[in-house]
Amino acid sequence: MFKSLINVNLYKINFKELLKNYTILVIGLFIMSFGVALSVKSDLGTTPISCIPNVLSFACPLSLGTITVIFNMLLIAIQIILLRSRFQRIQLMQIVVTTIFGYFIDYALGILTFLTPTTELDKWIICIISCFVIAVGVFLEVNSKAVVLPGEGVSLAVKQVTNIEFGKIKTMFDTSNVVIGIILSLALFGTFKGIGLGTILAGIVVGYIVRFYRNIVVKLLNKMGYTKKEE
Repeated sequence: MFKSLINVNLYKINFKELLKNYTILVIGLFIMSFGVALSVKSDLGTTPISCIPNVLSFACPLSLGTITVIFNMLLIAIQIILLRSRFQRIQLMQIVVTTIFGYFIDYALGILTFLTPTTELDKWIICIISCFVIAVGVFLEVNSKAVVLPGEGVSLAVKQVTNIEFGKIKTMFDTSNVVIGIILSLALFGTFKGIGLGTILAGIVVGYIVRFYRNIVVKLLNKMGYTKKEE
């Protein structure tokens, strides 16, 4: 009896689909990590979700990738506290995902060591490019149908507990990250370090760029005849 139950459960899992989903997610994380690294190199501030680790990276000997992993582990712990028995075990995959992401960030920063902008124009060009690169990664992450990064995970957990609209929660979460980042920067350095106008720009435009990419993909799929027919 138990053997048959095990077999049934195994057959219910589409390993090919699972592999495809997580491959897309990992590719998205890899691209996103280069976007984060570019934003760091711009010296104008990273995205809201990365601004706290970025500020802290100037104050301790740990790498940005390592601090990002630690920060995301805290977000996973918050999800577990909020959801308790409703926390799905599959979401523990966020631990693996965020560890990979942290490694990718350090790798990307190592690759981009040659990038040293000297003028404000150079910095803004790199910052804007970083927004478009990050948006590609976010687009792939969101559409991978795998687990999300802890930043989105904690927002989804709050939504599940409060029934507040996800968009509003995500906005509040991103805003709180920026505020905490500013407080940490002023407290540690007495000035803005690791956070700046680039953080605000990323917080505003990345979502719009993701939607822009989505519209392009939808149009391409429509032209290729991959649209779903209504039944």
